[in-house]
Amino acid sequence: MALAATEDIRIPRSGSSLEVAEYFAPQRTSSSELPDPLPLVKNLTIGVLEVLAGVRDVDQLARWLGEDAYRALVTRANLSARARSARGVAAVRPAHQILTVAAVRPAHQILTERTCEPSDGALEAVVVVSGPVRTRAIAMRLEGWDGRWRATSLALL
Repeated sequence: MALAATEDIRIPRSGSSLEVAEYFAPQRTSSSELPDPLPLVKNLTIGVLEVLAGVRDVDQLARWLGEDAYRALVTRANLSARARSARGVAAVRPAHQILTVAAVRPAHQILTERTCEPSDGALEAVVVVSGPVRTRAIAMRLEGWDGRWRATSLALL
């Protein structure tokens, strides 16, 4: 049986466009539903130092960074690249020997890490790192979004 052209058949909507946008927007995640943040804190620290040294691309860390932290790291990496260019220094990754002898100590060694949880789904960390030239500290804030930790703030001290 064919439908008459004058009949108006409407599909019921489940909600307004605002409700749909909120449904697909990033969702906060509780700390109990997130993995252990310490491996991310350590790896993100080394990654940030490698970005600033010019041996890693910022885009490789984008998955774990919020928008503001990503933009700040891109700006800082560009400034570091300009400074290296002005000094005539090339970005060089430290060589690691993997033979039958023990591997050479990595360029950056994590000395200490401290974390605190100011609220559910948020973690603040400070990592002290010994480098080839100086000792530095990186402070970061991680927040649980969509079932994973993301750095929403980074500061290299």
